[in-house]
Amino acid sequence: MSVLVVGLSHRSAPVAMLERAAVTGDDLAKLLHAVHRSPNVAETAIVSTCNRVEIYAVVDKFHGGVSAISELLALHSGVPMEDLSRHLYVHYEERAVQHAFAVACGLESMVVGEGQILGQLRQAFRLAQEEGTLGRDLHDVLQQALRVGKRAHHETGIDKAGASLVSVGLEIAVRHLGPLEGVRALVVGAGSMSALAAATLSRAGAREIVIANRTQARAERLAASLEVPARAVGLADLDDALAEADLVVSCTGATGLVLTGAQLAAAGAGGRRRFLLDLALPHDIERSARDLPGVELAGLDDLRTAEEAGSAIGPEAVEAVRRIVCDEVGAFLGAARAAAVAPTVVALRSKAAGVVEAELTRLAGRLPDLDERARKEIGQTVRRVVDKLLHAPTVRVKELAAAPGGDSYADALRELFDLDPKAPQAVARADMREEEPPSAEPRPWSGAARPAVPAAAGEA
Repeated sequence: MSVLVVGLSHRSAPVAMLERAAVTGDDLAKLLHAVHRSPNVAETAIVSTCNRVEIYAVVDKFHGGVSAISELLALHSGVPMEDLSRHLYVHYEERAVQHAFAVACGLESMVVGEGQILGQLRQAFRLAQEEGTLGRDLHDVLQQALRVGKRAHHETGIDKAGASLVSVGLEIAVRHLGPLEGVRALVVGAGSMSALAAATLSRAGAREIVIANRTQARAERLAASLEVPARAVGLADLDDALAEADLVVSCTGATGLVLTGAQLAAAGAGGRRRFLLDLALPHDIERSARDLPGVELAGLDDLRTAEEAGSAIGPEAVEAVRRIVCDEVGAFLGAARAAAVAPTVVALRSKAAGVVEAELTRLAGRLPDLDERARKEIGQTVRRVVDKLLHAPTVRVKELAAAPGGDSYADALRELFDLDPKAPQAVARADMREEEPPSAEPRPWSGAARPAVPAAAGEA
C-alpha cells in the first residue's frame, strides 16, 4: 500500500475553478465514502479549504487510484473531467508524504506560514476518523504532518513570515478606509475565519463589531469573546447591520450568494466609502458590488499577491521550515522502511525457535536418561547460540532497511533463510489485529512511510 495525493490548489487553478471544485458539508462526507469504496483505495481523507481540495488516500495501484479519485472528484463537484484534469496535481509515496508535511507547515498556503491550515488539516483528520475511512497508514501520515506543522511554527519564525488571509485582506482595507480604529464592522459567519477576523478587528480598535450568523447563539458566543462593543444578529437582520457598517467581512459555508449587489445598494452602500472582504469559497458577495460608488471589494483573487509577499518577508524562516520538512520526511520514511522489515525478522526468529525446539525434542528422544538439570542447561545454551548468531544480522538488516532502497533487504533475508513468504504477512496481520484505535499514538507503520520519531515540540 502507498500514499497518494490528488488535488488542486491556488497554485494550480484560478479561484473560479476552486469555487466550482469545492466540496463542503454533506457532499464532503459523501465524496469521502465514495473514494473509500473505490477498488484500489484502502483509506482516505479530504482536505477542503478555500485554497485547496486535496484527496489523500492509501492505494494498492497508482494508476487505478489516480483515475478513480479524479473521476469521483469531478462527479461530486460537478466539474467536467476535461476541465478539472488540467488543474489537478498528483503526489505519490515519498512526494505525497513531503507534500502533506509542507501543507501542514503553511509552505503551500496562499499566504506562506499562515497557521489556519493546521486546524483545517486536523478537521480533515477527525472527519475521516468519524466516517471510518482512516486506517493506520494514513492516520500516521496525517498525525505526523500535524506534529511537523506544530514543530515548524514553534521552532521558526514562519508565523511572522506569513500572515493570515484575514490580515492581508484587512491591510487592503486600511488602504481604502484608513486606520481601522473607530470603524463599524460587520462580520458575516461565525466559523474560524470569521472569528479570526472579528478578533483582529477588535485588536485594531473597531468602534463596534456586529456578528451575523445563521445560528444566532454561535454569533452571540463570538460577540461575547471580543474586547470592543459587539453584538449578534440573525441573518434576518442583515440588511440593518449592512446599513451601518463601514467594513464587511464575509466567510460562510453557503453554496450561494449571501450578499447581492442590489442588497448592498438598498442598504446604502455607494453613499460613502466602504470596504467588503469576501473570504468564502464559493464567494459570498456578488461581484457587481464593485460597481457601487465608494465601495471596494476584495476576494480571494485579489489576495493572490500575498503569496509572493509572504515568501519575500521571511526567507530565512521559510528556508528553516523547508529543512525541517526535509529532515522529518527522511526520518519518517526511514522508520517506515525499518518497520517494514520487522515482520520478516520476527518470522526468522520464529523459524529459528522452531528449529531449536525440534532439535531439543530429538535430543530428548536420543538421550532419554539425561537428567533434567543437564537438559535445561543444554536448551539454554542452544538458544543463546542461536540468539547470538541472529542478533547481528537482524539488527543490521533493520539499519540497512531504513536507508533509501532498503526495501530489498527483507526480500534477501527471506531468500537466504528460505522463509515461508506467508510468514511475514501473518505477523503483519497479527500486528494489525492488535492495533489500538486511530486516536492513540501510532505504532510502526506498515506502508511506505511511518513516523518513528516523537513529536519534536509542542488557510481558509
